Amino acid sequence: MKIYLAEFLGTFWLVLGGCGSAVLAAAFPDVGIGFLGVALAFGLTVLTMAYAIGHISGCHLNPAVSVGLWAGGRFPANQLLPYIVAQVVGAVVAGGVLYVIASGKPGFDVSAGFAANGYGAHSPGGYSLLAALVSEIVMTMMFLLVILGATDKRAPQGMAPITIGFCLTLIHLISIPVTNTSVNPARSTGVAVFVGDWALAQLWLFWLAPIVGAILGAVIYRFIGSAED
Repeated sequence: MKIYLAEFLGTFWLVLGGCGSAVLAAAFPDVGIGFLGVALAFGLTVLTMAYAIGHISGCHLNPAVSVGLWAGGRFPANQLLPYIVAQVVGAVVAGGVLYVIASGKPGFDVSAGFAANGYGAHSPGGYSLLAALVSEIVMTMMFLLVILGATDKRAPQGMAPITIGFCLTLIHLISIPVTNTSVNPARSTGVAVFVGDWALAQLWLFWLAPIVGAILGAVIYRFIGSAED
């Protein structure tokens, strides 16, 4: 149970830190942190948790990462479902905590977004379903390539958390305008359940695309990262 609790807490921190920065601090008058700050916040949540719980659970914090590590031969299939459940529950609990905090401000309207992921009318930049699908698949594919490469036994030791954290920051810098950046079904679910309506209707894409991208990334790394010529 310790590894599942670690995944719960890690994903809780990712959603509270990343989505919390978007909801509470991104557009704060005059001193808001903007897209750059939100991107950095997501990267920092992964970096800090990688050092805190990486040695306990591997610090997946993301159903797509767990599936990708399984596809890459790094994770047993019999632990997939418990990991995913722990991640999703941690994300939803974090969404609840964030909702309680955010609703303490007069005029708060959860339907305005609440850092939920979306496409079309609910994309920050008005990007289409196809654009959102391609973005999420490609970004998650590259994320898994970096994760598998940085944690390879042949890679420099001790640097993986920094590399992975900066990779997630870069992914957000690229794709926040497109979908608000998911690459993580748990992160998307954690806030969508509170927004309801359109966020739940569009949630399918933010499960499908990251998982497809993660599997692609794992397959590619198994090919390029093989010790055989």
